[in-house]
Amino acid sequence: MIGLNVAAAPAERVHRVAGRELPLRVVENSRAKRLTLRIEPGGKGLRVTVPPGLSRSRQVDDFLDRHAGWLEERLRKLPEKPLVRPGIRIPVRGTPHRIVHDAAGRGAAEARLQDGEPVLVVPGDRRHLPRRVADFLKREAKRDIEALVAKHSVALGRRARAIRFRDTKSRWGSCTSDGVLSFSWRIMMAPPPVIDYLVAHEVAHLKEMNHGARFWKLCKELCPETDRCKDWLKRNGNALQAIGFE
Repeated sequence: MIGLNVAAAPAERVHRVAGRELPLRVVENSRAKRLTLRIEPGGKGLRVTVPPGLSRSRQVDDFLDRHAGWLEERLRKLPEKPLVRPGIRIPVRGTPHRIVHDAAGRGAAEARLQDGEPVLVVPGDRRHLPRRVADFLKREAKRDIEALVAKHSVALGRRARAIRFRDTKSRWGSCTSDGVLSFSWRIMMAPPPVIDYLVAHEVAHLKEMNHGARFWKLCKELCPETDRCKDWLKRNGNALQAIGFE
């Protein structure tokens, strides 16, 4: 989810479904009118949002039992979790890059063309390859997103207090009430227009701390392709979150 976290601190436990044991977060939200269930991006866990006073274990268990079939069907449709390793392809700004391990090389991972094919060359010890690929995406995120924040902030007439990068499970970006913007560095695997949309979305929160009509109007002024990019992220975000960098 993109946006603001207005929920209370979650209670966490494990829920068994479809042969998996998934972390379950039960979050009480003062604005919730009913229980809602979502699968965290990449199938990394479950989240149940409940109205105030309805966080008792029995009620949540009954709710999950009623939706067991829906959960099992959705979990079966999730993409398999590809682990970052030599030979596989991961997208960089939407373009698939084959990972090439250079055991004798030094320095940072580098995206380049090799015989006309986009590759991501990762030097050093094979054991550190996933971390080095993640570090590459973090560096790219810092460069691109800081520039986009500056661009949209000028257009908006508001300034971010700080910009942070994380590997978040439940949201691609967020904005705090005091102007701190946070982004998932995994967004660098999305196409450039989607990256631009995410930044425009969070920068718009510097002026409109909600998801009302004025917010979406402002978001579309900053990023005219908001609807298309929002839909792309909804359809493809789970696949990006499923890539394993462990």
